[in-house]
Amino acid sequence: MELPIRLVVGLGNPGDKYTSTRHNIGSDWLDRLADAQRVSFALDIRFRGLCARIVQSDTDIWLLKPQTYMNASGMSVGAMCRYYKITPEQILVVHDELDLQPGIIKLKSGGGTGGHNGLKSIVADLSTQVFWRLRIGVGHPGDRNQVVDYVLHLPRREEAALIDEAIDHSIQVWPLIARGNFAAAMQQLHTRQEN
Repeated sequence: MELPIRLVVGLGNPGDKYTSTRHNIGSDWLDRLADAQRVSFALDIRFRGLCARIVQSDTDIWLLKPQTYMNASGMSVGAMCRYYKITPEQILVVHDELDLQPGIIKLKSGGGTGGHNGLKSIVADLSTQVFWRLRIGVGHPGDRNQVVDYVLHLPRREEAALIDEAIDHSIQVWPLIARGNFAAAMQQLHTRQEN
């Protein structure tokens, strides 16, 4: 077992016009986790984000929704990590993933940014790519010139249903992730999707 998670970051853009868009899937996932844990978010200007705290296995776990816009998410994440002395290995970043089909969720540590500006910003601020990522598939528009418009719109109804079901399942797997039992979490997340 690895280090337990101490910070969960849900990537998205602030403002009602971005709610439930593909690019805000990470933020939406964090809302679902907060609801399941019965906690509410409050703005904390020190971290330029909406924050909540949950306790899992006697460990404080911070939930953070940066309010900096996607391209500057690293400022928010870095500030919280420095304040609470959270190492990159104790971070889970939840984000939309173009390279996965809707309804597919993958958990991994490290790797590239895949062109995701939120991940690029976090990598730049932390000076490492080694943090956990929960990648929620939103599919690809098929043409890279359409990506920006695609991620800033709502998923189609059938895609939204697949994403919603996958998010529900991943929330059930959350306790394993929180404890740092990543192998078991990956087995449950990834095996279910292959069936």
